[in-house]
Amino acid sequence: MKVIETERLILRWLGTDDAAFIFRLVNEPSWLKYIGDKGVRTLQDAENYIRSGPVEMYGRLGFGLYLVELKNGGEPLGICGLIKREALEFVDLGFAFLPDHWRKGYAYEAAVGAMSYARNVLGLSRIVAIVSQDNHPSSRLLEKLGFRFERMVALGSDKDELKLYAATA
Repeated sequence: MKVIETERLILRWLGTDDAAFIFRLVNEPSWLKYIGDKGVRTLQDAENYIRSGPVEMYGRLGFGLYLVELKNGGEPLGICGLIKREALEFVDLGFAFLPDHWRKGYAYEAAVGAMSYARNVLGLSRIVAIVSQDNHPSSRLLEKLGFRFERMVALGSDKDELKLYAATA
């Protein structure tokens, strides 16, 4: 289901037919370094990841991470959307793109669309984002989107601290 349309992009619900793309994305070195190993080793694992993550959140909350694809041709570029984590008080913005599509403005464009959706459709007034301490490109993108660093947070007792940013949706 298409959720957001921007000048160049469509953000839509993920489905199990996107398993090959998700398998590739979550096994990219940049994903593993900045987001972490999700244990997706097979296409079946990728289908389970989609079902238990984004699809479950769509059903429970009506929003989640969306597949970002080019409007012209439908090529999948990455994911971007809104996540509600138990460890955080507010909904957070998440994004990840294949390295081939970095530095082309796609993440910014998708995130602006997701922020507009959060404000205008979901009625959210505050959005947060979490970033690994050494993920400087994502921190710069968040600042360009109007996010401001607030504090360090740990989402679990055995996890490294992450930078928490916040913005008005």
